[in-house]
Amino acid sequence: MKVLQINSVCGIRSTGRICTDLADTLESRGCECKIAYGRDNVPGIYNKMKVLILANNDGLYKSRKELIAELLKKNEVYISLPYGKFVDSLIEMGCKFIETKVDRRGMNPIKDLKLLKKYKRICKDLSPDYVITYTIKPNVYGGLACRKQNINYAVNITGLGTAFQKKGFLNFLVSFLYKKALKNANVVFFENEGDKRKFEEKGIITNNQGFLLNGAGVNLDTFSFCDYPLNEGEINFLFIGRIMKEKGINELLVATKRIFNEGIKVKLDIVGGYEEDYKELIEKYQNEGWLDYHGFQDDVRPFIEKCDCFILPSWHEGMANAILECAASGRPVITSDIHGCKEAVIDGVSGILTKEKDAENLYYAMKKFCALSYEKRKQMGIEGRKHMEKNFDKKMVVTTTIEAMRL
Repeated sequence: MKVLQINSVCGIRSTGRICTDLADTLESRGCECKIAYGRDNVPGIYNKMKVLILANNDGLYKSRKELIAELLKKNEVYISLPYGKFVDSLIEMGCKFIETKVDRRGMNPIKDLKLLKKYKRICKDLSPDYVITYTIKPNVYGGLACRKQNINYAVNITGLGTAFQKKGFLNFLVSFLYKKALKNANVVFFENEGDKRKFEEKGIITNNQGFLLNGAGVNLDTFSFCDYPLNEGEINFLFIGRIMKEKGINELLVATKRIFNEGIKVKLDIVGGYEEDYKELIEKYQNEGWLDYHGFQDDVRPFIEKCDCFILPSWHEGMANAILECAASGRPVITSDIHGCKEAVIDGVSGILTKEKDAENLYYAMKKFCALSYEKRKQMGIEGRKHMEKNFDKKMVVTTTIEAMRL
């Protein structure tokens, strides 16, 4: 992309008015232009930019469609990820799709090397002006490709995953790769302070690279406030997420079964796909009558609307979108007292925080919630909505993200 910098033409620095006049003139002659500020705050005129987004799945549509829509207003947006059912929706928005296979959880060096080569080829052929990456493999291999070709790029750390929770060679390897991949990143976004601090302490990023966002934010219109349900004589708990140990599913099942066996009328609705093998156990508990499994759902709002409380005893999160969505809908939240969860809950006001990996503590939190009056539970939901409006509005997060990337 060729850039005309105002100061190099007429010797005037930071003169936005001259930039605007020149852009108007060029656009009147049929040229698409954009005023932007570079790292040195020098205004310049740009042709429509090519923005390339790298991700490992099409869930990007659900979590980032508002950001993508904003980018599409002034840029060409390309998406590189595996084909999924939401890809067509992204294409309908105006994105150009580049199918790219990504082995999300595997550690096969041959497949990873192929992914790195694929990203290098895409960057070479497309010549993007800016690349935005999400999740570990696009972050690492996309970052390396951008660094090699001197392309501007922003990296999103949406959670640290298993590798950072365990000590040993895998932790060392991932930290090493991240340090290499992120060295020249324009900005590295984090969804909670704990993850940002870990990257700084490990020397993976410099102090001025990291930028803290309130997660992906929540669309307050899509997840509008719902009247609190009147579930006569029964407390309906809701879990939304992948069915796996690190989401705290073992602790949740143990705690709920214990409460049910004490004669307290509870129901646990689980919404999400199996990431690990829990099918037999969940079917057993369904037959006992206190659990309903609904699988993956495109629209979780009907389940949120009928629940009394959302519960997520996760071990680690970037920023749990399901918490934001349920709180925005006016539902109390019980979740782990960890970064990525606790920021979205005011303990004792909009929900209850518990110790992670602790089924006993979770049991007492759930039992405490069951003992609350209807009005108290309802007020918790109202406070959760207020917290989302004040701190997690998707519109604010999108604006802040684009400003930080200077797009």
